[in-house]
Amino acid sequence: MAQAIQMHLNQALMRIPRRAESADRSTLAATYVAAGSFSAMINSADHQILFGRRGTGKTHALLHLQDLAEGTGDIPVYLDLRTIGSTGGLYASTALSPTQRGTQLLVDTLEAVHDRLFAFAVDGDFPDALLRGLDALVSAATEVEVIGEIEQEQTFGDAVERECSAELSVTSKGGARASARRKTSATASDRRKRTGVEQHRVLFGPLSRAVQAIADAVRPARLWLLLDEWSSVPLDLQPFLADLLRRSVLPARGVTVKIAAIEHRARFFVPLEDDYLGIEVGSDAASAVSLDDALVFDQSPAAAQAFFRALFASHVRPVLAAMLPAAVPGDFVDAAFHGGAFPELVRAAEGVPRDAINIAALAAQQAHDRRITLAHVRRAARDWYLRDKQSVISRDADADRVLGLLVDEVVGRRRCRTFLLPARDRPAAIDTLCDARLLHILRRGVVDPRRPGRLYDGYAIDYGCYVTLLGDTAAKHLPADVFTVDKAVVDLGRLDENS
Repeated sequence: MAQAIQMHLNQALMRIPRRAESADRSTLAATYVAAGSFSAMINSADHQILFGRRGTGKTHALLHLQDLAEGTGDIPVYLDLRTIGSTGGLYASTALSPTQRGTQLLVDTLEAVHDRLFAFAVDGDFPDALLRGLDALVSAATEVEVIGEIEQEQTFGDAVERECSAELSVTSKGGARASARRKTSATASDRRKRTGVEQHRVLFGPLSRAVQAIADAVRPARLWLLLDEWSSVPLDLQPFLADLLRRSVLPARGVTVKIAAIEHRARFFVPLEDDYLGIEVGSDAASAVSLDDALVFDQSPAAAQAFFRALFASHVRPVLAAMLPAAVPGDFVDAAFHGGAFPELVRAAEGVPRDAINIAALAAQQAHDRRITLAHVRRAARDWYLRDKQSVISRDADADRVLGLLVDEVVGRRRCRTFLLPARDRPAAIDTLCDARLLHILRRGVVDPRRPGRLYDGYAIDYGCYVTLLGDTAAKHLPADVFTVDKAVVDLGRLDENS
C-alpha cells in the first residue's frame, strides 16, 4: 500500500504543467505562490517592468494579476506579444525599413487592445462613452496615407457626324416640297490616376486622447495593460513599441502598464540627438522588478526552500485529488523526498521554478515507487542539463566557446563553480549564457576593497553542468558560494589568449 501511494506521489510530480498558459484559470489561481515581497510589488498601480529568465514565473504572475484585477472589478487586458501580428514574418523582414515594420507593430498591438476592450464593452454594462473612445482609438491607430505621386490623364475626342439629304418633288398641281437633315455628335473624357504606396501612421496626440477617454469611461475601475513575452518582439522594434506606450498610454490617468521581459533580450530605450525613443526605466516606468534575484538559493536558503515547498504542494494538490480517494497525510514534500533530496533540488533549480518542476519530474520517474533521494536529484539535474540546456547553447558558437573557457578555469582548475566578472563591459556571450540558464547571477555589486571603484557580479556555473563534469562522487559536497575577490575574479581576455 505504501509503495502504491509513493508511486502516486511521483506520478503527481510528473503531471505538473510546465507552462502557465497551458493551465486553466482556476488552476492558475490555486497554484500561484508569491516569492517574498514580489507579489505586493506587482500589485501596485505603478507602471513596472518585470524581468526574469525563461521559466521564472513571469507569465504566471501576470495571469495571476489579471485574475486579481477582474476580482476587484478592474479591467485587465492581457496580451501575449508572440501572437500579435506576425513577429516571425513581417516584423523580422529586412526588406522593409524599421520605421515601416515598427509602425505596423504599433497598429497590430493597438488593434489587439481594441478587440479585448470591445469584448468588455459588449459583455458589460458600460456607458456609450467607452464605445466612442474605442472608435477614436481605431481612428488614431489606423490612419492611412498614400506616399507617391498623382497622375492626371485627360482624353478629348471630337466626332462630328453630319448627315445631309435634300429632296425636291413637283406635284401635278404645280406644287413643290423640299426637306434637309443634319446630325452632329462630339465626345470628351477626363481621367485622374493616383499612384503610390499606402502606409499606416500612428497619431500620438489623438491616440493619447482616445486612451484617456477610454480610462475615463470605465471609472472607477482601473485599466490594466499586461504585456507578456516582450522579448519575442525583434530587438530593433522594441523601442518603437515602448515609445508608443510612453507617449500615449503611460500618461493616462487610471491606466497601469506591466511588462514581462527577459532582461538581456529587452531594449526599452534608444538615445536620440535631442530626445530619446522608448521608455526610460525609473522615470517613465516607476520600477523594474527582477524574479531572477527573488529565489537564489545561496542568498536565502530557507526562503527559497519555503517557496518551492509551497509551489510543489499547490501544484500536486489538484492532481492527487483526482488520483487518491483520501488526502496524503502530512506534508507532501516530506512524503515525496528523502533526507536532503529536497534542499538539493532547490539548489539545482537555481531559482527557476520551471527547472525545479522538470528536474523533480525526472527524479520522480527514476524513483518510480520509492521516495526521491539525493542521487535521483543529481542524475535528474544532469539529464535536464544535457537534454535542455547544452543542446541549445551548442548552436551558438561564441557562447559555447566562452562556456568552455569558464568550465576549464572555474571547474577544472579551481574545482568550484562560482566566479566574479566585472559589472561593466561584459561580453555578449555572458548574457546569452544567463538567458539559457547555464550561468546564474548570485550576487550583484561585489566590491573590491583595494579598488572601491570597481564592482563585480558573482556568477555560478549551472548545477547540472557542474554535476555532469565532476560526477556524483566529486559533487557530493558542493562548495559554498562565497566570493573572495582575490581568488574568484576571472579574466576572460586572458583565458581567451591562453586558449
